[in-house]
Amino acid sequence: MGERRRSPRSARYSWRVQRWSDVSQIPADLDGSVVTLGNFDGVHRGHRLVLAEVAARATAAGLCSVAVTFDPHPLAVLFPERAPHLITTLEHRLSLLEAAGIDAVYVMEFTRELATWSPERFVEEVFVETLRAQTVVVGQDTRFGVRNSGDVHTLLELGEKLGFEVVTILDQGDDEGDGGQLIRWSSTQVRGLLADGDVAGAAAVLGRPHRVSGVVVHGDHRGRDLGYPTANLEQHCAGLIPVDGVYAGWLLRPHLPETDHDRTLPAAISVGTNPTFDGTHRRVEAYVLDRTDLELYGESATIEFVERLRPTLRFESVDELLEQMAQDVVDCRRILSTIVPS
Repeated sequence: MGERRRSPRSARYSWRVQRWSDVSQIPADLDGSVVTLGNFDGVHRGHRLVLAEVAARATAAGLCSVAVTFDPHPLAVLFPERAPHLITTLEHRLSLLEAAGIDAVYVMEFTRELATWSPERFVEEVFVETLRAQTVVVGQDTRFGVRNSGDVHTLLELGEKLGFEVVTILDQGDDEGDGGQLIRWSSTQVRGLLADGDVAGAAAVLGRPHRVSGVVVHGDHRGRDLGYPTANLEQHCAGLIPVDGVYAGWLLRPHLPETDHDRTLPAAISVGTNPTFDGTHRRVEAYVLDRTDLELYGESATIEFVERLRPTLRFESVDELLEQMAQDVVDCRRILSTIVPS
């Protein structure tokens, strides 16, 4: 069992946030909870409306707030060719769920066998028998069970039968984007915005800048020779990489104390293959503005995207490239000077 402590979130169940991946890890004295269910990829603003309700009701009732999620993503198991590129890694998702006020996350391994469970079996075995849910909070579009045959109406019927309350969050949010169009708060929408390079639009849905993380590795050292040394993330960095282009953003060094002025650094970020130099490998690299003294190799770093400046271009000469890079730095400084990093 996790360490108990006093917490404003729950007077009765007050653990540090826990990750349960097996029934045996769930405390035997858990005699009631407030539960929600979802993939929670990105933990966007719509998700957080639901999570806030879960946390509030758990606190009021003195119960444990629990988010049930799946790993891997169900589509990655059932239809790999249709599986989405995930916005966040599982570890980042867990930290965001914790930040939303959730006490525990039950990470269920999604398998083909689990996909055959009826909605009734899933609710009875997971919500009732395992988590002893007193309240289940879900968004209006929640689906579960074999072939997604269970919905909110199914939950309401089962709640009456099995003795738990169902709370539906009817409006998971829309936001007005550029041009007055409505942007749905959904993981699918975030993926589409990142594919278009609209990282500012993605941040509006997420409620924070989108980020990718990885270890800083050696590149071609061409940036240092040009006067713009960059931190190159490893090839398989964590998080969904937006479309190729140059972005304004931040380079974060999470291992440093929050009070360290080198923890969050303004950066010009490049995503692409460096076509001017006939590059073939797609890279994410960041030049920290006005800094040539940083030695970041081997560090785990995070890059946050604030705004896209331009697409990736092929220049006819190094001089043309340097002229554009100087302008990119000016644009980054202008954009970031008005923003407080997250």
